[in-house]
Amino acid sequence: MAILCASCATVNKVSLLDPQLSQFENVYPFGNATMVDGELHLQSESNWFLTTRKTYQDFILTAEIKMPDVTEYSNSGFIFRGQIRDLDQGKVVVGYQAEVDPSPRRWSGGLFDQGRRQWLHPEHPVRSNRDKDFIKSYIANWNEELASTFKANAWNHYRIECRGTEIKITVNGILTTHIIDRKDSKGVIGLQHHGSKQLRETGKSDNIVRFRNIYIVEL
Repeated sequence: MAILCASCATVNKVSLLDPQLSQFENVYPFGNATMVDGELHLQSESNWFLTTRKTYQDFILTAEIKMPDVTEYSNSGFIFRGQIRDLDQGKVVVGYQAEVDPSPRRWSGGLFDQGRRQWLHPEHPVRSNRDKDFIKSYIANWNEELASTFKANAWNHYRIECRGTEIKITVNGILTTHIIDRKDSKGVIGLQHHGSKQLRETGKSDNIVRFRNIYIVEL
């Protein structure tokens, strides 16, 4: 008879954060990551992803993120099963991205395919290029409940679960994305700063994206 263990799900729970950020690397020629009182603070002049050194296949990733209260455009996200590509201009990261979108569009918790097919869920009228690898979405429409899950000026909890071709994204306890897609089975995890025009032009900016309590359980 099988013995069920209530704590088994957390036995392999690993924190991705330490003071030295030893589990991450920066494959881009820009971007700045610092640990401040247990939080990871990201700043960048251009769109940028801080990526893990390790690749992951099936897992549950949980994290908290707080976006800056700024007037300039601010956007973030979590790359997962990401692929690092060598281009003429240098290395870039492409792949699945759980969106953090505090704009009036309010698509936080949606799924974007960075550098490739763009919006997988919800569908964008122009910027969606689902292909043969996209099999199914279990959530048909983006409604007010989904749009309201992300809270401005607060810590927001993300949960990303990958099991084979099944992908789920949960924001503050609400399932926002549930799809079947076979594009990538493994890859790196990346944390995004979309870039600050103010930082680029003046060298100073309060456009800082903050992360804390980043844990992963490999399945």
